[in-house]
Amino acid sequence: MKTPQLPCPRLAAAIGVSEIYLKREDLDHFGSHKGRSIPFMIETYEKKQGLKNFVISSSGNAALAAIIMIQNHNENNPDNRLKLTVLVGKKISAEKFNHLSALAKGDLNITIIQTDRPKQEAFRMDKSGEAKFLRQSTDDLALVGYFELAKELAHIPNLRAVFIPTSSGTTAQALGEEFQKLKLPIQIHIVQTTACHPIASSFPLTENAVGLKTASPNDKTSIAGAIVDKIAHRKEKVLAAIMASHGGAWIADNEEIRTAMKITHENADDLKISTNSALAVAGLIKAVKNGWQWDGPVACLITGK
Repeated sequence: MKTPQLPCPRLAAAIGVSEIYLKREDLDHFGSHKGRSIPFMIETYEKKQGLKNFVISSSGNAALAAIIMIQNHNENNPDNRLKLTVLVGKKISAEKFNHLSALAKGDLNITIIQTDRPKQEAFRMDKSGEAKFLRQSTDDLALVGYFELAKELAHIPNLRAVFIPTSSGTTAQALGEEFQKLKLPIQIHIVQTTACHPIASSFPLTENAVGLKTASPNDKTSIAGAIVDKIAHRKEKVLAAIMASHGGAWIADNEEIRTAMKITHENADDLKISTNSALAVAGLIKAVKNGWQWDGPVACLITGK
């Protein structure tokens, strides 16, 4: 499952740090960093509990990873098929809905349903025993899948910090815990949006979070639409991981996200990253502008679409 860790010297020079590595989770077989966790959850629940029916409330990378995993499993295990229900909101964009529908077209084991309250319907199905709800934000099994990501990042010589686009905080918590276990001095920096920032806005304004609240409060919606978890059940553990690593928390507005995309495209071999992945670069740019520097490389997590 290893994904490329690409050094980008021109991008580093443009931003003002010694070294930058882009961790290309968008090149994962499952399409994003969610491929670390969702497939692992499905596989574990099937093998250890014999579960066959799953449900997920997602219109993005988590749903994509779940669909690909179910299809791969069923292709390799025709006598032990799994089923998946993907619940999406009524306001889902046509582009997203058509993409998911195209992936599942003709697959009798995958059902995509639009509903007014997808998460509540997923809870109902889980409680009734109809299907297991694949919910990273509260299921600690989700953390395990990201431990391998931390081990891969640890192979970057003298790595000093990782910038992570953050919604529920599952990835950040897992990386922080694994780096601590490995006794590695690698900072955790989370990056959220002006539209959704329950974890970043709770981070104390110490020397580790200079410039946290410099983002524009005017963006009520963000072009980085995958950052949606306003409840943030993992908030306290994510904050603890950041503090233990001496990292930081950042909020990026739409202009900063677009700037990060442009700088990356111009200085990383014409790489076009998604708005969600651009959060990592935007957070790094904000940190540098606020005086942060490192005596080794930093990594930006390119999470997927």
